[in-house]
Order: sequence, then structure tokens, then C-alpha cells
Amino acid sequence: MNQKSSIVVKDRSLVYTGVMERELHPVIPDELFTLIDEKQWPTLARRRQAWPDPVIVAPDIESLLGEMEKPDRVLFFRALPRELGIEVFALLSSEDQESLILDLTDRETRALLAEMSPDDRTAFLEELSGPITQKMLNMLSPGDLKEAKALLGYPEYSVGRLMSPDYLSVRPSWTLAECMVHFRKYGNESETMDVVYVTETTGLLVDALPLRIFVTGDPEVRVEDLMDRSYVKLSAYADQEEAVKLMTKYSRVALPVVDSTGILLGIVTVDDALEIAEEEATEDIQRLAGVSPLGGSYWDAGIWGLFKSRILWLVILVLVNLISSGVITAYEHLLSGYVVLAAFIPLLIGTGGNAGSQSATLMIRGISTGDIRLDQWGEVILKELVMGLLIGVTLGILGMSMGYLRAGFEVGLVVFLTLTSIITVTNLMGMILPFVLTKFKLDPAIASGPLVTTIADAAGLLIYFSFATLILL
Repeated sequence: MNQKSSIVVKDRSLVYTGVMERELHPVIPDELFTLIDEKQWPTLARRRQAWPDPVIVAPDIESLLGEMEKPDRVLFFRALPRELGIEVFALLSSEDQESLILDLTDRETRALLAEMSPDDRTAFLEELSGPITQKMLNMLSPGDLKEAKALLGYPEYSVGRLMSPDYLSVRPSWTLAECMVHFRKYGNESETMDVVYVTETTGLLVDALPLRIFVTGDPEVRVEDLMDRSYVKLSAYADQEEAVKLMTKYSRVALPVVDSTGILLGIVTVDDALEIAEEEATEDIQRLAGVSPLGGSYWDAGIWGLFKSRILWLVILVLVNLISSGVITAYEHLLSGYVVLAAFIPLLIGTGGNAGSQSATLMIRGISTGDIRLDQWGEVILKELVMGLLIGVTLGILGMSMGYLRAGFEVGLVVFLTLTSIITVTNLMGMILPFVLTKFKLDPAIASGPLVTTIADAAGLLIYFSFATLILL
């Protein structure tokens, strides 16, 4: 069996050239890996019982699919056990899912859609183009179609789009023995068995209990005797980020989703929340660099898409930088008399911009995680004011010594006062902008990076030349 990789980049995707790297896929048994390497698809299909747990091996299979050419990818997917194929399909990007499903027969597609979990199926359908989505919906059973339309009916990026209607629920009047019989009958249909939800006959959620209580408790005890009615829930119309925050705060692996009257509609599991957290983190990182979110992989974005995501902020920053140019032009007479002042401009505006970016980044992360609340703005301003002054004075003393050595005490004093003021001002600016943007329901991430730095440049130059005019002229 070949052991070295021969993967090449072609058309923005990895293409398998006949040689795979064994150590990158350690979970796949040697026997099965050999069959894949030699493209013995019929034999592989007959060895479906030899695969490990689908949840464990699915990531390795997903990466292998990405290394294969299109014909082999389809044949390989068809040779997988049904449960493993479902797990692998859920891991693929929306583009790869659409490409693969168009190469399957209607019968294979119908079986795949029927076996997918409702939340994964919803995520898949909402990424397809209109005609293809309609074709997929027509392949669903009446029950699955009703379920899919209900989930797709919730607003985009809402918890309702993310939830799964497959969960375990019991009645308060049941004994634990009756509950265990219910679990054995319906447990395999549930998205997770870690938490059991207690509902009235109307569907009203009244509690959420861990499974261990049912397993270890007295079989004759009734559920209502174990209830404390203390549980965390989500609204179906809440933003998906709310699910991430609550799961993190309360260390939950699943959360119930209810309507406005408290009726249990479904659950959101931790794997879905992790996907949302990764997407949000990616978008924030891109915004921190002044890039509009790509909404997918870098390779899936064409040249025009990349251009649009980057050009807008660059144009805005160029226009803002014109203010800096205007400030310098207004003080040309000062620079002509004290040329040495020009030497300190990069130091001053660069340090101010960095201080502002630090403050903005801390605020953005704190607001995103819930560590900092909007009603705490007064305390935060006071804290950042003190911090700005401390950092400003420290760096100001260093800058003053440099100015003194180059041009004497007066220039050194200008540099000291400017650094202290710039860092204090930009530190507060970096703190305030995320609060203001969040208050107006905008993503605070756009306040960091290039935007804060560019605004700090203009403010820094104005402060610098003001002190220079006051002291030197």
C-alpha cells in the first residue's frame, strides 16, 4: 500500500491522484483503507459491517472524499454503510453536499434525506438554490415534508432553524419504570439521550432532567417527585448565538426550544452550537481585518466575491485617511520650521492605533461572551480611562526621552503630552465604539482593526500638532 501523499491543487479543490497518506486517516481499518486505495468499490460495499462507529470515523471519510476526483467520490460514498453515509454527508460543506447529491440517483437521494436528522436536513435545504430545494422537498415523505417546511418557516439564523424535533419526553405522572420502557422504544429516534424533558399532555415544558436520574432512581418513583422545575430554555425565534451563550454559561449539551406559550418544539444540541460558534468566530475575525464575511470557505469564494468583501472597507478607510492628510496639510508651516516633528509621526499614530485596537478587541470579545454588559458602560469607561492614562504616561516618558535626545526638551515634552493624550483618547475610542454599535444592533467587530486605527491616526495627528503649536510657536 502506498504511504506518501500525492495531492495536488486543481480548480480550488483537492484532487486525489491515486496515492493517499495513511497516517492522516488512522481511524480507518487497514483492510478498508487498502480497498479504498485500490478503488475496489464493490468489495468495499460488501464489507460494510467492518466499519467502526460512524461518529468516530466520519471525519476521516469526509477528508478522504475531499481528496478524490468526482467519479470516485460518488462511488466511494455509495459503498459506505447507510449510517456512516449520513454522518459523513452532514460534515460536508454546502457546496460539496449539493455537488454530491446531484450525482446520486433519486432513490439514493430520497433515502439520504429520509435518514438525515431534521436539523441537518434543514441546514442542507436552506443552502440550496430554489429549484433544487423544491426538488429535494418533493422527495420527502409527507411527515418529513411537514417537518422540513415548519423548520424552514422560522427566520434565518433563528434557533428554530437550528433545532431538532427529535427528543425524549415523559409525563410527570409516569413512574421511572414506565419511563425506561418508553426510552427503549423511542430512544433511537432521539437526537440525544443525555437530557429527558418533562411535558404536560398539552406539550407544555415543565422540567428537564438528566438521564442518570431515571437510570439510577427507584423504578416505582414518579417523575413529578423528582422535579424541581429548574431548567434553561430557548425561544424558537431567538438568535442562534443565544444558544451558544446559554450552553456555554450553563454547561449544557442540549437545550429545549419553546414557543411563546412554553410548548416544547424541539431541542438544540451542542454539536449544532459549536458549528454556530465557529461560524461567528470566523466572521468576527474577518471583520477585525476589515473584510466583509465571506459566508463560506475561501476556496468557495470567487475573485469577484473576494473583491467585494475587501474593497468596501478599503475605500472607506482611504476616505477617512484623507482627514489625516488634511491635518498634515494644515500644519505644513509648523513642519517646515520643525522638520524633526515628522520623524515622530509614525511612532505616535502607530502607538495610538495599536492601543485603540487592543481596547476594542477586549470590548468586542467581552460583549460577545456576555462578560461585559451594555449597562456596565460607566464602570468600563472609568476602568479604561485609568488604564489609558497609565499606559500613556509610561510610553510618554519613553517617547519624551527619545524626543529630548533628538531635539531637546521642548520637542520631548510635545511627544510626552501627545503620547499620553493619544493613548488615553484612542483607548476610550476603542472601548466606546463597540458599545455604540452593539446598542444599534450592529456587529461590534467592525469597530476594531483598521477602522479604529484609521480614526486614531487622524485624532493623533490633530493632538500632536496642537501640542506642538502651543509649545513650539
